Amino acid sequence: MGIIAFLILGLIAGAIAKLILPGRQGGGWLATLVLGVIGALLGSWLGSLVMGDGGELFSLTSLWTWVLAIVGSIIVLLIYGFVTRKSGSRA
Repeated sequence: MGIIAFLILGLIAGAIAKLILPGRQGGGWLATLVLGVIGALLGSWLGSLVMGDGGELFSLTSLWTWVLAIVGSIIVLLIYGFVTRKSGSRA
């Protein structure tokens, strides 16, 4: 998968994760892109641990690629929300 396709996947996965987890997560589209790309990386890493190193698993047209990217983005959003909530409560 090319870098542009991976960035698009991360942006869409991050946006879907924000729709699934509505809340007070800050950030606009740039934060969504960064969190989505990190989530897609996390999802692909978890997928390779669980399912092995499948070439078809990480193609842009594979359903598992999207599921793993969205699940990874949700995990990253939960962590991001936890970290920003903790740092905001100290002030």
